[in-house]
Amino acid sequence: MNIDLSVENIKDNLIESIQEIIKIPSVISDSTDKFPFGENIDNALRKTLDLCESLGFKTYYKDGYYGYAEIGQGDEMIGILGHLDVVPEGEINDWKHDPYGAVIEDNKLYGRGTQDDKGPTIAAIYAVKALMNLDVKFNKRIRFIFGTDEENLWGGISKYVENEEIPSYGFTPDSVFPMINAEKGLLQANIKCSNSSNVKLSGGNAYNAVPDRITYSGDKIDELSKELDRLNFEYSSDENSLTVIGKGSHACNPHYGINAISRLCIALNNIGVKSNSIEFIANIIGETYNGDNILPNCKDEASGKLTLNLGKINIDEDIEQIGLDIRIPVTVEKETVVNALKEKLSKYNLEYEEYDYLKSIYVPADHFLIKTLQKVYEEETGLDSTPLSSGGATYARAIDNCVAFGAVFPNRPKVEHQANEYIEIEDLIKSTKIYAKAVYELTK
Repeated sequence: MNIDLSVENIKDNLIESIQEIIKIPSVISDSTDKFPFGENIDNALRKTLDLCESLGFKTYYKDGYYGYAEIGQGDEMIGILGHLDVVPEGEINDWKHDPYGAVIEDNKLYGRGTQDDKGPTIAAIYAVKALMNLDVKFNKRIRFIFGTDEENLWGGISKYVENEEIPSYGFTPDSVFPMINAEKGLLQANIKCSNSSNVKLSGGNAYNAVPDRITYSGDKIDELSKELDRLNFEYSSDENSLTVIGKGSHACNPHYGINAISRLCIALNNIGVKSNSIEFIANIIGETYNGDNILPNCKDEASGKLTLNLGKINIDEDIEQIGLDIRIPVTVEKETVVNALKEKLSKYNLEYEEYDYLKSIYVPADHFLIKTLQKVYEEETGLDSTPLSSGGATYARAIDNCVAFGAVFPNRPKVEHQANEYIEIEDLIKSTKIYAKAVYELTK
């Protein structure tokens, strides 16, 4: 049985299917009775289910919240979990191609969702199709579970867990190889107070993205530009406004980015433009990424250091509010972090409000699932398969005995949530072969 050849035979269809789904701008939008996360996300869900049905899967659609596609038989069920929503494209001028154009250039497929998570999800579907084309008999059921607001509050996958059969174990193709078996706790919080200053400021798109720019149009523009020059912070300006330029990154790796909001607030604070939020950001968050001024040296052996991202800020006539994303080591209690944060906030007359929380996960290295995925990965790549920890939050948290498995290979850049997101065609095909062999081993 030649699984590699079976994947090669369908690779053109795989690429075309990913291009079709990338062209749907499935960013969360206003909820309606018919479309709980917006019409575009519903379109992406229906398009994916139609694809699965055309490939021979049985499918199910649930009111725009989730859907699934299944093949095989037996009491045991393997879950493969993916999400079809994407983060906003950000500044359109930073893209070399239309973020929803699905352009191929230099053997790279560009577009929002190519890496996170449409590309890998469709690859996993075609991996199972490659086995179906070889007439593999599945002695366990394989169920693809499609979520719809993973980049927000997980309402879709929560509905699934509430209403549907839970897989015995599984994986989500939404991270890196070899695999992630420990994911930090994810805490998102709003920090706010009434606005007693004259400052007006707004920036950032999401809690879980390092903001790559923010525009200021208040007082002291000339003085601010001189301070930014002194600090060597990049910016652009015109007569009436100034834009601080950072570098976008996913909040699970904030050190890969440059936080434009933090840089602006540091400079504003230095020239005497003050508000409670600006002072807190400048003095406590600054350009640190591990919350060192809140809970110093917060880390553990299983998952590493705490990370903290300042994702959003809004200061209007009435309120000041900032959005934080905090990834907590798996052995550290949430309350320990919250209490330390509240203590600092009280000194700036700021209040804490929890927005969302996902508990940490850890699947032991001797688990059958881990051992099987390690075996396949090592055989296919010859690389070290030691499981990793991550600050990322994937659907592996949604069910027990689930891990994140690919699809970014070692030494390849993680470009999700960034302008010019892409996936290497070569890596796409290689990961499809790995997923096919992993499913084959898991269902034997």
